[in-house]
Amino acid sequence: MDALAFKPQRLPDPSRHAAPQVFDELREMIISLRLTPGTVLSRSDLQRQFGLSSTPIRDALIRLQEEGLVEIYPQRATVVSPIDLPKARQAQFLRRSIEQEAVRLLAEAPDRDLVRRLQTIIAGQKDLAARHDYDGFNAADLAFHNALFDAAGVPDLFVMMRRHSGHIDRIRRLYLPVEGKTAQIIRDHGAIVKAIAEGKPEAAQRHMRDHLSRSIAQWDEMRKTFPGHFRG
Repeated sequence: MDALAFKPQRLPDPSRHAAPQVFDELREMIISLRLTPGTVLSRSDLQRQFGLSSTPIRDALIRLQEEGLVEIYPQRATVVSPIDLPKARQAQFLRRSIEQEAVRLLAEAPDRDLVRRLQTIIAGQKDLAARHDYDGFNAADLAFHNALFDAAGVPDLFVMMRRHSGHIDRIRRLYLPVEGKTAQIIRDHGAIVKAIAEGKPEAAQRHMRDHLSRSIAQWDEMRKTFPGHFRG
């Protein structure tokens, strides 16, 4: 698939710098697999579709390369990277380590407002799952975990973690349409929130560890189903 096969939106906010907006949109398209591994990204096509000069397009692609989401071959092409399993393992290790500590902290001093906010997100996920809105479900999933980082007082760590999560996020996105996957995520989130609400730090950690271990545990199946998506 080449760059002509998708149509990014025009930049929505002229008050913001162009390159971060291009980066955000292309990153989301890669994570959601609307741009699959192996997709060639033509800089001239991107300039035309975004209505921009070469500089912001180049800067956005360099940022994507830094996250390992594209591979730039000078004077030749820019290609969406395969899912790198060693990098996905490292991202999972990082996220699991941080979030287990975050939920332990939250369960040691339960906050009713946080619990209600998380329960509201879960209710939204149930509705999105029923409508098979996987993009919306994934956005709600991010909101759930972001709320945990915010409540634990470490929002910058969520941003840092996201910079390293592109490969594991794509594995998770492959799983979402699998029967029972969204229901399992909802159950996991519910168990985490219950442990926080009941002030059970060890249980909160255990549920978070189990929750964040599921994608990696089944990636051999995904690699067989989507062999062209993976490397390593």
